[in-house]
Amino acid sequence: MILIRNLKLAPDESLELLPERTAAKLHIGAEQITDWTLRKRSLDARKKDRIHYVCTVSAALRGDEEKLVRRLKSPDVTMYEAPAYPIPVCSAPERPVVVGFGPAGMFASLVLAKAGLRPIVLERGQDALSRREAIDRFQSGGPLDPENNVQFGEGGAGTFSDGKLNTGTHDRRIAWVLEQFHLHGAPEAVLYDAKPHIGTDILIDVVRRIREEVVSLGGEVRFGHKLLSLRTDGGALSVLTVAGPEGDYELPCRQAILAVGHSARDTFEALHGQGVPMERKPFAMGVRIEHRQELIDHAQYGRPRGSLPAADYSLHVHLPNGRSTFTFCMCPGGQVFAAASEPGGIVTNGMSYSARDGVNANSALLVGLRPEDFPGEGVLAGMYWQREIEQAAFRLAGGRYTAPAQLVGDFLSGQPSAGPGAVLPSYRPGVFWTDLRCFLPSVITDTIAAALPDFGRKLAGFDVPDAVLTGPETRSSSPVRILRGEDLSSSVRGLYPCGEGAGYAGGITSAAVDGMRCAEAVLRALGTG
Repeated sequence: MILIRNLKLAPDESLELLPERTAAKLHIGAEQITDWTLRKRSLDARKKDRIHYVCTVSAALRGDEEKLVRRLKSPDVTMYEAPAYPIPVCSAPERPVVVGFGPAGMFASLVLAKAGLRPIVLERGQDALSRREAIDRFQSGGPLDPENNVQFGEGGAGTFSDGKLNTGTHDRRIAWVLEQFHLHGAPEAVLYDAKPHIGTDILIDVVRRIREEVVSLGGEVRFGHKLLSLRTDGGALSVLTVAGPEGDYELPCRQAILAVGHSARDTFEALHGQGVPMERKPFAMGVRIEHRQELIDHAQYGRPRGSLPAADYSLHVHLPNGRSTFTFCMCPGGQVFAAASEPGGIVTNGMSYSARDGVNANSALLVGLRPEDFPGEGVLAGMYWQREIEQAAFRLAGGRYTAPAQLVGDFLSGQPSAGPGAVLPSYRPGVFWTDLRCFLPSVITDTIAAALPDFGRKLAGFDVPDAVLTGPETRSSSPVRILRGEDLSSSVRGLYPCGEGAGYAGGITSAAVDGMRCAEAVLRALGTG
């Protein structure tokens, strides 16, 4: 099989033209191509008058493929072998436990189940459909369920986001992750788009189908079951204490993958109290910034998007004082989302549906924070700082979950806002207008204020006066890292800290990959893998 890069398609051209373009690049007739697969598609919008897709295709040909590659001597044409991810069968009698069923826990469970180990999954939240009902009630002004919300439940926090699957890593497992998402209901485009996404509306069903496969292979998923503590024997994991719907119980366990997510604060406290080694780690906090999507489209495409996808962006500013500000989890055509998981605290996030057809675009606008910035000296100081900011916003809101918001123009001029301009905030259950400096630390507000003009120079219109800032955005990543060794186990033997919550991932795909790596570590510990 041959890999052919840098094939161009106009935005309105069909993918079915790719065999013809492939044949032309190879200087052969199209009839010599017996099979082809689109491997990658990215949009090149650097020249606004010549926007096009750049595609990479694998193709099987009649004749001697290696001879053809040697004759062409082109860096765009090479031999290709599709990535494979073989999962060994394990006959060990143990049933590993996976704590948490977000991306890391899901893919750890899937690998273990395919290996024949029938994992037991403990998920403190509920299934995705029940989560959606609880979140809809909360967004409509109902009560917050601290165990069933945007942060906790089937699929983890990523289920109620944009479902972005792009990652900066280049792990061989990524292709298998994307393949599994597609096999379980994600659109085929996730297999080849350079910036694949699923959308919350589709992802809800995808994670359910992954769970159903785990169960069909002998696994068990227990919703509403929360890890309380662990017990060891000679330094090795032996028992988990779990809170379930019928009361607390003990679960014998020698191998547990800890994939609790970045918001499991009570779990972090419990494990820290039991001496599980962890450390403070850098993370980021800030706000959500919201524009009209048509402004972003025009900035990126130089015109209305037409048949092009809703435009996105990724921006980073380094200031002279060493501080950095960056955008994260950009949601084209999306909405700012209520993401609290603790009573008495306000948290924002972003999400979009698969069509990305909303009026507004939003992104986290975050400030990188170092451990020396944290108030307090303890390992969990960053976590408590998050909570302090969330609770300050809640008090400012008068004890409601309406989020504080401010126009960019007012923020830069240092005055509170009185109402919206052209951008109507999308956050539900609603916003109230204020000055974000009333609850955000100066290290965050001063850095964002200094960086906004630079962002405006990088992306025209980013710092328009009526763009909306809504906050706080505190849960972009974990403020702690649960330490593990080269074998991926904690110093508590048999405990495998995993994914975003443990500080080893930053997004759906990287968390899924880390879950797979921890499942492989369990297989090795049990004598295979």
